Amino acid sequence: MDNINAGDTSWILVSCALVLMMTPGLALFYGGMARKKNVLSTLTLSVIFMALVGVQWVLYGYSLSFGQDIGGIIGGLNFVGLKGVGAAPNPDYAKTIPHSLFAAFQMMFAVITPALITGAFVERVRFKSFLLFSLLWVTLVYDPLCHWVWGKGGWLGAMGCLDFAGGTVVHIAAGYSALAFALVIGPRRGFGHSPMEPHNIPLTVLGTGLLWVGWFGFNAGSALAANGVAVNALLSTNTSAAAAALVWMLLSWLDGRPSLLGIATGMVVGLAAVTPAAGFITPMAAMVLGAVAAPLSYYAIRFRQNRSLDESMDVWACHGMASTWGMVATGLFATMEVNGAGANGLFNGNPSQLLLQLLGIVVTIAFTFGMTFVIAKLLDWSIGLRVSNMEEEVGLDISAHGERAYL
Repeated sequence: MDNINAGDTSWILVSCALVLMMTPGLALFYGGMARKKNVLSTLTLSVIFMALVGVQWVLYGYSLSFGQDIGGIIGGLNFVGLKGVGAAPNPDYAKTIPHSLFAAFQMMFAVITPALITGAFVERVRFKSFLLFSLLWVTLVYDPLCHWVWGKGGWLGAMGCLDFAGGTVVHIAAGYSALAFALVIGPRRGFGHSPMEPHNIPLTVLGTGLLWVGWFGFNAGSALAANGVAVNALLSTNTSAAAAALVWMLLSWLDGRPSLLGIATGMVVGLAAVTPAAGFITPMAAMVLGAVAAPLSYYAIRFRQNRSLDESMDVWACHGMASTWGMVATGLFATMEVNGAGANGLFNGNPSQLLLQLLGIVVTIAFTFGMTFVIAKLLDWSIGLRVSNMEEEVGLDISAHGERAYL
């Protein structure tokens, strides 16, 4: 315990709180975009992960993700029940903070990642089926992928694929899993014919603010120390979000009027895009990253709409597509002047890094989309994913939870 640094420990403790705050922030972000009769149901789909994954991670999730490597594919069971995860640092992961704090910080990522997916199937999913899907997804998709990228001995990380705070593990995984689930469950009743406008945009803006603030813990906390890399990650995170919001505003203005919901969406797109790159690139590169991410996601939403696919809150477009670009941008802009523990990208003389980033993207998309599609199909075939037509018509707040958000 002599190696523990009080400043680093304090910062990661704060970062834990910031990242956990993102989950209720996400609930408000999605909840405001749902219809009035489904707002509580939508909030529940996110908030329940604070309980579900809070237990799963301690029991075995952390061990599968960060336990002793088995063939580069999965962690062993040596940390089950957080056995041996105590106050002493684990030099494989963070040399200056308690091992238990590292486990707690990583738990917050495991909490919010499956919550992101819920935007794909709000207003029509059976709560029982959703809970079972969520537990299976975290165990069979998130934990192995987390080990591949961040676990000691994980094969993608060992090859040199860079992912500072979750471009693959969190955002690409959630985005393409959302796409797969939406294809299985099908559209909401009346989709494309009945109005399905957001019922409370101020709620969504409040959620956006909580997400932006929480993202400082998400990205800057991923330095796992109170140092220059953390500060650079914070600045890059803020810059990308700001640039993406401005570009999204201009795009929506060109199409009619500058939409507040669009500006909020652009902010989240910029945050998602910079996540894999934040600790490896300069703030100026982050400005370019965010500015490019906005049109990519904006027109991905158009593409989704033109295909009449009800991926309700555009998780694929805003997280999957944005962070795919963020992973590519890491391979372009990364510089060891920012982070000596990283690598140089193509623009700094290392074209092989871009190839590694592309490998990480392809593997993550194939694994997460394929596994999610199979899990969702099996659940739909066995116990059913959707509520009845009557329950959907009444709204899930009443039919599933027996509560009403507003009088």
